[in-house]
Amino acid sequence: MLIWALVLLVVLMIPLLAIVIDSEFGRALARRIARETPEIDGQMQERISSRGGEVRYLAESLEAVRDETGFLRSLLDEESTESRILPPGD
Repeated sequence: MLIWALVLLVVLMIPLLAIVIDSEFGRALARRIARETPEIDGQMQERISSRGGEVRYLAESLEAVRDETGFLRSLLDEESTESRILPPGD
């Protein structure tokens, strides 16, 4: 019984696969697979390197913000523990 189910599944998948391959989606997929990677010209290389510099700058800025946040969080934690202690009474 299981074998007949598998045979029926394969037989039904053949026309479905043919429809998908013959569709616009199938053609676009075939063009994308067949397309070769474009050569990188000088302008594109310059844009890539400038984007790399921007990414490095953003990463450094993010690290600085993380450091500042950690410092402020530690200050707030110290202040909250000190504020729990009551001052001596009169």
